[in-house]
Amino acid sequence: MITVTFTVRKANVYDEVAKTTSYTGAKMTGDATAYQRIFTTDADRLMLERFWTEACNAVADLFKPFLTSISDITESHHADITKNFTAVLELSSSYDTALNQSIESSLFSFFTNLIVSKWYEFSNKNDAKEYATTAAAMLEDVRSKIYFRKKPRRIPPAETE
Repeated sequence: MITVTFTVRKANVYDEVAKTTSYTGAKMTGDATAYQRIFTTDADRLMLERFWTEACNAVADLFKPFLTSISDITESHHADITKNFTAVLELSSSYDTALNQSIESSLFSFFTNLIVSKWYEFSNKNDAKEYATTAAAMLEDVRSKIYFRKKPRRIPPAETE
């Protein structure tokens, strides 16, 4: 068995959510209130906290068969951006550790897209479904990588002289 740890940094996710919502609001032409309505600010972080918890729970559910430990994911009543999501998994020895960075990247994208989709259900309904679909695809990507197994390598017998 191989022990693998995955971490998603909340501050990085919230920064990406802010960039995404800012960009979307700024690019909407013909809607003078779009930027103010769509862009997530520090004041919105308490609402985003609920969405963060939902993302943590979805990943915990995916990792359930392999979990040895997980960070506290109870919903907070304040927005502590230093509180990250960390999961320690016991995976098959045929798991390909070369996928670790890709899995963390997909987890980051899942968290970002899920939070944006939930936020857009309030502020930008036209784009909410697209971000939810992308979040689901990212979670499926993580699942397929976790279950991927390296092909066994045959070691040729030592030649005798």
